Amino acid sequence: MNKQNSPGNRAAQASGLDLGQRDLLKLTGAGVAALGAGSLFDTSNATAQSVSGGWDKVFPRSGNVDHEKITFKNRYGITLSTDLYQPKNRAGRRLAAIAISGPFGTVKEQSSGLYAQTMAERGFFTLAFDPSFTGESGGEPRNVASPDINTEEFSAAVDFLGLHPSVDRERIGVIGICGWGGMALNAVAVDKRVKAVAASTMYDMTRLLSRGYNDSVTLEQRTQTLDQLSRQRWQDAEKGAPAYGPVSLELKGGEPQFVVEYADYYKTPRSFHPRAINSNASWTLTSPLSFMNMPLLTYIKEIAPQPVLLIHGEKAHSRYFSETAYAAAAEPKELLIIPGANHADLYDRVDMIPFDKLQSFFSQHLSA
Repeated sequence: MNKQNSPGNRAAQASGLDLGQRDLLKLTGAGVAALGAGSLFDTSNATAQSVSGGWDKVFPRSGNVDHEKITFKNRYGITLSTDLYQPKNRAGRRLAAIAISGPFGTVKEQSSGLYAQTMAERGFFTLAFDPSFTGESGGEPRNVASPDINTEEFSAAVDFLGLHPSVDRERIGVIGICGWGGMALNAVAVDKRVKAVAASTMYDMTRLLSRGYNDSVTLEQRTQTLDQLSRQRWQDAEKGAPAYGPVSLELKGGEPQFVVEYADYYKTPRSFHPRAINSNASWTLTSPLSFMNMPLLTYIKEIAPQPVLLIHGEKAHSRYFSETAYAAAAEPKELLIIPGANHADLYDRVDMIPFDKLQSFFSQHLSA
């Protein structure tokens, strides 16, 4: 475990932790990797995105899948922009369905869409959605995250799937990627309609933002961060709009290797997308506040008797999130470590993402 954790330790060291301009996000533990941290800027130019037409994904379109863009609302009345994927050979059958989202700070045109299309090729009815306040989904202000609302959105997806005529509502599963892995586990602990859940290259965002990478943030640092974030609310209220950091993952040199790997995914033709926060924007500075005292995985044991599949890369800096979640979960559960894979490899490297395993897992547990 020490070997996998060492990049996170370097991340904490690289962050400075000096309560200067760069602190508000870095002391929460997210650093440049998760919340687009950097110098503190007072900007408020993020705007909602209109729903696009045509194929705007970062992966090729499959000829074996029908694709459709739709919307539905979550329990808070926020409209979620969603891509549906169905196998062309479905022949009028009601299918098992899977709701998919993540990673944290991406859009459905990136990793979640790739997972959704690939699982549709393998016979499932799937959807990938943009979370509230991001991408083409609704909600103001823009680029805000919430452990409550983001957990709810998986259940809202289950609401939609259960009413769709092509779906067998008793055969619904969930896949969460990266930061949405923790949201998925939290959702399935409370939503007993879901029959199986998989988390790929998971982050527990509440643990990360409250304790830092590898739980390295001290109580003193946490208290200082909360004080600054709380006071930032006064500044936002006075100006009538939230402050944002600079554009995410603009590397300056000397960043930890895992941050370089993030940039290779988000900032290059490999997966750059103009609507993705991690590619082209930043979170509000106060986004970490709601994560600081709402631990997502408190009730992970209550997912049982529904099965849990945790997938992580052998070389991922974040591997400890899946290992501790696996230890805390009740049977039936499985932890699959992918040899040689880093964290971001499981976003889009189809030769590393274990789609055969995902297919067999959901085929078994979403069987008619």
